[in-house]
Amino acid sequence: MATLLLTDRDINELMPVADCIDVMADALRAVSDGNAQLPLRTILRLPGGRNAFGSMPAAVGDSIGAKVITVFPGNADTRYDSHIGVVLLFGAEHGELLAIADGSSITAIRTSAVSGLATKLLARPDADDLSILGAGVLATPHLDAIRAVRRVRRMRVWSRSGTRAQEWAAKAGPPRGLSIEVCESAQAAVSGADIVCTLTASRTPVLESAWLAPGVHINAVGASLAQARELDSETVVQSRLFVDRRESTLAESGDFLIPKSEGRITDGHILAELGDLVAGRVAGRTGAAERTLFKSLGLAVEDVASLRYLHARATALGRGTMVELGGLRH
Repeated sequence: MATLLLTDRDINELMPVADCIDVMADALRAVSDGNAQLPLRTILRLPGGRNAFGSMPAAVGDSIGAKVITVFPGNADTRYDSHIGVVLLFGAEHGELLAIADGSSITAIRTSAVSGLATKLLARPDADDLSILGAGVLATPHLDAIRAVRRVRRMRVWSRSGTRAQEWAAKAGPPRGLSIEVCESAQAAVSGADIVCTLTASRTPVLESAWLAPGVHINAVGASLAQARELDSETVVQSRLFVDRRESTLAESGDFLIPKSEGRITDGHILAELGDLVAGRVAGRTGAAERTLFKSLGLAVEDVASLRYLHARATALGRGTMVELGGLRH
């Protein structure tokens, strides 16, 4: 049985983040339409409590697969990515292993593409002032995703590591014709911004409601555990909240669960899943001055849909490496 192996270079060349936005729109609509199966992710907390090993299976359309990944936030100070793993794609008829792909690259691209989709659906049409909190592996693809759906006139970044923010701005700005402002505080970075993306590994709020301008759209991405959040409670309370999946948010999102535990919001504060917006079943932004918030947790269907797209493109273009892994009766 031949299995296709795709490296990070293959993935980045075959699926630019702008192209992935439409792939994610279809996948998230399938979730909201009830045409996908995805149990809640299984997370093993490793000794010390900070690092984790996760397994995320899913079936969407005629594709089945899973992502297996490690999450080590401390890797930001090493040569390793914070998220390392693989995505697997299996055939729906015989269950054969069709493809294995680098999980870090797919995660970065599909996560950013979903934020791009949320921005397309929820940010004001004239939004052009972008702020990114966090200068890790998600910063560059998020910049590209937002630029794919909105004209970015001004760009600011903040990171707890000022050196990392400076290095990222110097690397990401010139090729895109942008002068990226590096800010000394998160407050300075988001003041007056139209679009804010939080991409940090923080377990406590890095964004406060009082800092935000009317009409801002927020993509909250970094926190994916029930005990961790990047937003203060008031930010969530004062925003029209949309999510990638209700069930996941109610079980896994500290950005939602902590203000809920404080009695500030109820489950009804979630207005819709992003797939409902794609399908046109629910209104997104209803006024220029209101605040919209997309809480991203990341879903296995996003990984499986991405690898399905990559497998089709790589097969058509003769990319990747074919290996024999067995699975056939002799």
